[in-house]
Amino acid sequence: MLRRTFLHSAAGLTGLAAAATPAWALVEININKGNVEPLPIAVTDFVSGGDLGAKITDVIAADLKRSGLFAPVDKQAFIEKISNPDQPPRFEDWKVINAQALVTGRVTQEGDGRLRAEFRLWDTFANQQMTGQQFYTQPENWRRVAHIIADAIYERITGEKGYFDTRVVYVAESGPKNARKRQLAIMDQDGANARALTNSNEIVLTPRFSPNRQEITYMSFEGQQPRVYLLQLETGQREVVGNFPGMTFAPRFSPDGQRVIMSLQQDGNANIYTMDLRSRTTTRLTSTAAIDTGPSYSPDGSQIVFESDRGGRQQLYVMSADGSGQNRISFGDGSYSTPVWSPRGDLIAFTKQSGGKFSIGVMKPDGSGERILTTGFHNEGPTWAPNGRVLMFFRQPAGSGGPQLYSIDLTGYNEQQVQTAGYASDPAWSPLLE
Repeated sequence: MLRRTFLHSAAGLTGLAAAATPAWALVEININKGNVEPLPIAVTDFVSGGDLGAKITDVIAADLKRSGLFAPVDKQAFIEKISNPDQPPRFEDWKVINAQALVTGRVTQEGDGRLRAEFRLWDTFANQQMTGQQFYTQPENWRRVAHIIADAIYERITGEKGYFDTRVVYVAESGPKNARKRQLAIMDQDGANARALTNSNEIVLTPRFSPNRQEITYMSFEGQQPRVYLLQLETGQREVVGNFPGMTFAPRFSPDGQRVIMSLQQDGNANIYTMDLRSRTTTRLTSTAAIDTGPSYSPDGSQIVFESDRGGRQQLYVMSADGSGQNRISFGDGSYSTPVWSPRGDLIAFTKQSGGKFSIGVMKPDGSGERILTTGFHNEGPTWAPNGRVLMFFRQPAGSGGPQLYSIDLTGYNEQQVQTAGYASDPAWSPLLE
């Protein structure tokens, strides 16, 4: 467990306060204006008795750089060596190297064995501290502390919640293409701490996080029968949601975590159903002679977006949570699939196939404002970071042996590969950890 407190901004003061001292800083990033020039930021090695301080700051800097909003300054350019992070830095030394923001900190071992990590964020042009916090945790949680500090820096400068203290569940693929093994795996959002969640030769598909618990739902063909499972991540306990005749597709939680929505194929048609996880009763929401699949709730639970070929090819539709008011929202060239509603409620991400290529894009819930973020040989399966500013998806490059994970922000300018040990597909981003 992590416990956090705030640090005063007064010079040399090491006591604790109930809240960070407000700062009328010059440093800020407006992430709503499109392509943003990355902010130069200096992340100094935290003072420590070993190399842990440097390891923590390396993770912080990597998180910030990967967001596309920050440009960490090369440590070789630093003039001042921070030896006492409680004292204000020599601001002129940081202005000279154009570090508009500065991060300092300390890592110590408490008498009870816990790790104490503290940081301060400084505005070098306003000559003042912007925020400061400290955390107590077990030493093995040092990477998570680094992600939380990166989140705090991101939020203080952008005004938006960060997304670094999160995990991603995905399908890890290995072996030759004609005998591919697929297992569920989980990792930190930066690819670290990866571990397998399942260990069978059965096909697993479409893992999805619960919005309020460390729990996932996924599909498995274990025993040659398609089933939807719930898996508790902390305990490894697994249970079958239900055994359904025919095929089952794309299970996903409702925003309150009390229901699972999915597509069931019966009599040659696929329709959208919800299941109450307490009573295990199902309710049918669509009834067409088409294939309706890929449902995703709006964050307030009042609407559902899904894909359907009822018009001749796959398009996106929105309906009320009870199945009423079904309206088509996609009208561009090509076909649309894998829709997923942003946690902010303002956009729907999708996969678009047109002209022999696959694109990841976004549109407003009424279908307006369609924007393509990236196009490739085979892109698919977008999933949102919890702040609704970044997407992860998987790509199968032409001529490659298997799929890989990538992230891209809403500007479309900051696309990066997420490193995994092997092939990886079908990612699903967790909420912020607690």
